[in-house]
Amino acid sequence: MGSVSLKIGDGTARFQRASLCSSAVNILMIFSVITTNLFAFYAFTASPKHPQQQLHHVHKNISLISEQVSLILREIDLSQKKLAQMEKELLGYESIDLSRPNIANELKLFLQRHHLPLGKDSRTGITEMVPSVGHSCDKSSDLLSQYMSYKVFGTCPDDWSVAQKLVLRGCEPLPRRRCFAKTVNKVGLYPFPVSLWKPVGNKTVNWSGLNCKNFDCLNGKKLSRECIGCFDLASSNENQKFLKGKSKNDFLVDDVLALGGGGIMIGFDIGGGSGSFAARMADRNVTVVTSTLNVDAPFSEFIAARGLFPLYLSLDHRFPFYDNVFDLVHAASGLDVGGKPEKMEFLMFDVDRILRAGGLFWLDNFFCANEEKKQALTRLIERFGYKKLKWVVGEKVDTVGSGKPEVVLSAVLQKPVRI
Repeated sequence: MGSVSLKIGDGTARFQRASLCSSAVNILMIFSVITTNLFAFYAFTASPKHPQQQLHHVHKNISLISEQVSLILREIDLSQKKLAQMEKELLGYESIDLSRPNIANELKLFLQRHHLPLGKDSRTGITEMVPSVGHSCDKSSDLLSQYMSYKVFGTCPDDWSVAQKLVLRGCEPLPRRRCFAKTVNKVGLYPFPVSLWKPVGNKTVNWSGLNCKNFDCLNGKKLSRECIGCFDLASSNENQKFLKGKSKNDFLVDDVLALGGGGIMIGFDIGGGSGSFAARMADRNVTVVTSTLNVDAPFSEFIAARGLFPLYLSLDHRFPFYDNVFDLVHAASGLDVGGKPEKMEFLMFDVDRILRAGGLFWLDNFFCANEEKKQALTRLIERFGYKKLKWVVGEKVDTVGSGKPEVVLSAVLQKPVRI
């Protein structure tokens, strides 16, 4: 049992293939019918000589057959219930009760299955198209229904913040909608590559749902360890990033690129703030995709206004890239997903998956709350067998969190070739 994702154009459709469990249930039913018939044939043919004994024997055999049939039917019913439950767990969204009165009609329509017009596909074995929706959407069905309530072919509600709440709750991917997203008449955009380091105007982004309504307000806030005044491209703090270091943990971009031996062409920046890492790489003809969310600020639109590629994605989502495609993966403290150690392990394995052999993993000023956390991260990295090209442990004041000096780890690691 299961489902397979197939990329079609710019969307993803999930297909359900024939289930091994359902096949097992069918085999069990056939076997039960055969054994019951054989048992009945034996019971009615192997009868005693005396009539009274024969009548008693017939009634006894009928009772035994009835018990046997009831037992088989109970086993089949139990197997079918188990199969249905397994399907719900695997497909996730099927556990959403679409019969509830507060479920939006558009959500019901989107979640409908669509059988293939020619039946089973001979190459893939799939029989129907199943829309892709995050498994955790069931836990936020009321909010999801609110998101899917709109006028079809009309203007979508200005509810990007609702969508982001769903994403942060694990409801990812979100269902598609049949309405037109709000547009912003972007004024004052610069051509590339001038756009990389030119200030972005306030009229180029959507400020709805945000406390700040301009970039001056945002520059006065400490949004994260990677974004303290990060929207102020005229300040030396931002436009000198990766060119001049303030401590031994601040690696310079040219030094890191030199470690790649000239083979760095495309990269991925995890939680890249306002996109300055991608901009610095673009100056050197390296294309970098920046993952981001609009938490307290319009990060995605700001990055796009600089002529860069923002990827609206939470860290709980599997990276939507094929294996071994990036030459470089860059991450700072945004890599810290918290929770159990296994959560970090899942994330690190996904980083390893998209990074090619010989590619570089740049861990940039990763704050470790204590020595124990640093040791745990070190042990995890060592299990991947990466070559340590640069490895620096220092201290920095956590101006966003504790306000105290904390252990900081910076490293450039090279992925090994695994056979």
